[in-house]
Amino acid sequence: MAQICGFQRCTAIPAAARTALEAEFAAGHRVIAVAARPMPGASSITTADEHDLAFRGILVFLDPPKPDARQALQRLARLGITVKILTGDNPVVAAKVCADLGLPPGQVATGADIDKAGDQLGDLLARTTVFARVSPEHKAQIVRTQRAAGTDVAFLGDGVNDAVALHAADVGISVDSATDVAKDAADVLLLEKDLDVLADGVVGGRRIFANTIKYVLMGTSSNFGNMFSAAGASIFLPFLPMTASQILLNNLLYDTSQLAIPTDEVDPELVAQPTRWDIGFIRKFMIFFGPISSIFDFATFGIMLWVFHAGPALFRTGWFVESLATQTLVIFVIRTRRVPFFRSRPSVPMLLAALSVVTIGALLPFTPLAHVLGFRPLPGLFFVALAGIVVCYLVLIEIGKYWFYRLYRPPAAPAPRHRTHGYRVRRRAARFTARTLRPAQRPANTPETPDFSAPSSGRWSIVAVESRVPQSQPRASKGNT
Repeated sequence: MAQICGFQRCTAIPAAARTALEAEFAAGHRVIAVAARPMPGASSITTADEHDLAFRGILVFLDPPKPDARQALQRLARLGITVKILTGDNPVVAAKVCADLGLPPGQVATGADIDKAGDQLGDLLARTTVFARVSPEHKAQIVRTQRAAGTDVAFLGDGVNDAVALHAADVGISVDSATDVAKDAADVLLLEKDLDVLADGVVGGRRIFANTIKYVLMGTSSNFGNMFSAAGASIFLPFLPMTASQILLNNLLYDTSQLAIPTDEVDPELVAQPTRWDIGFIRKFMIFFGPISSIFDFATFGIMLWVFHAGPALFRTGWFVESLATQTLVIFVIRTRRVPFFRSRPSVPMLLAALSVVTIGALLPFTPLAHVLGFRPLPGLFFVALAGIVVCYLVLIEIGKYWFYRLYRPPAAPAPRHRTHGYRVRRRAARFTARTLRPAQRPANTPETPDFSAPSSGRWSIVAVESRVPQSQPRASKGNT
């Protein structure tokens, strides 16, 4: 009978066979040795019978990487993502495949090296790209150690032996053709086996984060500044500076203009490196830029009281129009670290939405709704003063933005995330893409309970690590009243 085995179970191995084996490994091929031993009268075979085998030959399997894999890995590297390979394959084969993909394998570490590293595993991870002959627990240990270093870790795997590492990662990724156990453990399922999909997802996520942080920074800084304006006005005004209905209308128009933020263009440097939510950065931004908006609110108060001798209705109308104009138009300055319009242009929908809202706010006092809303028509000279206020405000914000970037010092490393009990216990991405087989529908040889202690197969797993960089750009604003 023939038995697939390892060389250690054979009685004698020809030197030519060993030379051929090493050559196939160096070429990146998978190799299985075939040997035989006569067993007359045997009715059953166990693993204990696998000894004193006579070598018969080797089976060579060609499993080349996908043609577009090299380009996808290069794209991930440009996005600041470090890729590490975890596999149960032969170290020589793993190194050859990684070299073909453009990943410098360096010194390949094995499961034995991981066991020897002990508490120094972090140092081993820092200088190693490829880990071969690793067990499922080794994979999970690598993921946990990498996360403990303060980095975000995504793990890509499709086998039963990858389930533990998928659970341990910040983001578990699998494919729709993976085993049920791997799909149940994953956060994300890829419908196509294409690493470019991961890169597209990273870019899309960073675009969403960059556009979201624009509104967050605008809202916090503007509301902080408006507290000063409202508190200051209440000291010397015998009436409310703005009625409740006017405040709600101001917020409605402002937020309507910001609905176009998701369509805005994002500067390339904002998607080139990973970022993380940084509440300390938001707080510093709010304190720095919030009072700037109050300066121009007080300027408007002075113009309305001492130039136009405004009563309550005219005063409220003037502040409403000025507040809406400045807090809406400032988005064009603070949406980018570059010089606005010249080196970074907003999207057309965002430009049209902002200009439309400012126009509506300026025309409202001249419509039949003015009386209902408590507005009065503004004199023509007010709009001349308003233009000067807006220009001065945007210029001051641009100057403040420049100095804020020069003075702000982000933390060297962000604080580690603290997970609550039960985090991701019910992660089951598979339920949204494929119906899980019931026990009666499982193939006869499929075990219902996976053996996580079994040695890792030849499946390859990818660990993607996002390097730590400071929070993306600060943005100034004058926002909701």
